[in-house]
Amino acid sequence: MSTSTVRYLGDLRTEATHTRSGVTLVTDAPPDNRGRGESFSPTDLMSTALACCLMTVMGIRARDKGYPLNGLAAQVTKHMAADPRRVSRIEVDITMDGTGLDPVMREELEEVARTCPVALSLREDLVQVLRFTYR
Repeated sequence: MSTSTVRYLGDLRTEATHTRSGVTLVTDAPPDNRGRGESFSPTDLMSTALACCLMTVMGIRARDKGYPLNGLAAQVTKHMAADPRRVSRIEVDITMDGTGLDPVMREELEEVARTCPVALSLREDLVQVLRFTYR
């Protein structure tokens, strides 16, 4: 079974449909690349996928170990480079309530985040900066 189906809608816009669920999302080229910037760009999705993935694997580990994972959120900042145009750096600022998480638990969660499938699938020369803040 395929993962998704993607259609080009014209005017630098695509619509992707998740095969299993039928959920759709639209991408739009960013203004700095001749688009309207009215939705996620493909590189926005890639960068955001890193945060989604690391939070998912943190959630799996927390569930398996019974760790509290309260108020987990992330802010993603994507940096582009030219020649060739590409994402050169992704910064993910992760915040969460650290109550109930001792230093060993925190390190375990941070390590599982750093080694999530998306992080391990990105080019080695793409800089990934993960910053963890516990409130």
